[in-house]
Amino acid sequence: TICSLGDGSVTEGEVSEAFQFAVLKKLPIIYLVQDNDWGISVSSDEARTMDAYEYAGGFKGMERVRVNGSDFEASYTVMQQTIERVRKERCPVLVHAKVPLLGHHTSGVRKEWYRTAEDLAKHSIDDPGPKLKQLLLTIKDIKESELDAIEEEEKIYVQAEFDLAVAAAEPDPATVADHVYTPTPVTEERGVRHPEGREKVVMVDAALHAVEEILQDYPEALFYGQDVGKRLGGVFREAATLADKFGDDRVFNMAIQEAYIVGSTIGMNAVGLKPIVEVQFADYIYPGLNQLVTEISKSCYLSCGKFPISMILRVPIGAYGGGGPYHSGSVESTLATIKGIKIAYPSNAADIKGLMKAAFLDGNPVVMLEHKGLYWSKVPGTEEAKTIEPDRDYVIPFGKGKVVLEASPENIDNGETICIITYGMGVYWAKNASKAFPGNVEIIDLRTIYPLDEELVFATVKKHGKCIVLTEEQLRNSFCEALAGRIAQNCFQYLDAPVQTIGALDLPAVPMNMGLEAAMLPNADKVAARIADLLRW
Repeated sequence: TICSLGDGSVTEGEVSEAFQFAVLKKLPIIYLVQDNDWGISVSSDEARTMDAYEYAGGFKGMERVRVNGSDFEASYTVMQQTIERVRKERCPVLVHAKVPLLGHHTSGVRKEWYRTAEDLAKHSIDDPGPKLKQLLLTIKDIKESELDAIEEEEKIYVQAEFDLAVAAAEPDPATVADHVYTPTPVTEERGVRHPEGREKVVMVDAALHAVEEILQDYPEALFYGQDVGKRLGGVFREAATLADKFGDDRVFNMAIQEAYIVGSTIGMNAVGLKPIVEVQFADYIYPGLNQLVTEISKSCYLSCGKFPISMILRVPIGAYGGGGPYHSGSVESTLATIKGIKIAYPSNAADIKGLMKAAFLDGNPVVMLEHKGLYWSKVPGTEEAKTIEPDRDYVIPFGKGKVVLEASPENIDNGETICIITYGMGVYWAKNASKAFPGNVEIIDLRTIYPLDEELVFATVKKHGKCIVLTEEQLRNSFCEALAGRIAQNCFQYLDAPVQTIGALDLPAVPMNMGLEAAMLPNADKVAARIADLLRW
């Protein structure tokens, strides 16, 4: 693999993560750094204390080579030797090529605006084109007129290609939304959800078994992340025994490098692998968002469907047991703004297994949000998260919610019902709250945040006329509020009351003190009070 970088990009933290992993795993990569001393108007003196060659020396195992990038003969020789070396030794090598900056950054950012005449003249001396021409003229039987003819021929060719591109038809505006996703093979629920003779399992074990079966059935599958390797098997035991069964090459630990954990899935796809990766807590996902947004979510769309990224990003999420401000966060609203990814948020063992299998087969990037408080059904009132484990062929299509509690037909006919739209832990707050209102409440478990089962949501709201949208997230400007707005817009004529929303208090973090945590979050009592108010409307 050859990775081409500018000198400015080497100062990025994510490049450091890539270098670290390359030397750790002895990856056969050539990092070709073209160093022209400028990052638009930022000079090298302003941006760094050392160049890329010197910086790479800090990564034990990174071989390095310097070359004058304006010297064709030297550059060709160095790259030829480096390629041969990497193929033979299977190690990373950084080639630091010193090159001139000859052009403008863009037509709107002219080089003379920020570079001195002296600097421009110095760089023009190292223009590799004239230097190569002078080198060729030292070779016997090569005439300057022949080189001039070749140059003119290439100018004509480039101009013709340019004219062809300019004359090409504009794309059809009707195609603007094509290729956001690659088509998924999972379009309907398949397999047996509750096989006879099976025992109930907790969510974390259903997820573990799903990943184990994927690794058994698909040799291209990998699983890696923080602490998922052999010694621990995940801080929630969500990867227990997998490294023992499949080896350290397929299930392995990663450093605290969320950007690399997420971004590496792009390269894995390029060589035919299908990675399942994990960040340890939802609060830690933010360093990985650059790769998720800038590269992964856009890849299928920008390549016109030629390079979709098939990956699963597992994210333990939610407040549980006084985890505090760095282990209790919810991030679905942030993720829901990223177009080009899919988001699952299962609430029970059967759903997490069916959605995990569907996510692997999907062919698109999927974020799997897994509530820590539901993993073992230890939180009072979440016992129903433990279910019979589905068979290995069971899949749930994305975008299909489920009615998990039905209101009585008689109460519906009498206009004495409401519906609650929720997901994750909210399913159990809603179920427990509804026990005080038998037959008056219908609950939808969304199961996936995107795609969203709007058909089920709108039909249910229209049936009842009153609706609560329930989330664990801080409420203001959340996915929950956005969904409430869409419900109001699409179901306005059927509503008998304003759409209600329930969520956490709008605080910057979840407190560590469990009393304060409880005060911040929704619970069954708070939901029950809102149900009572809405039924009286």
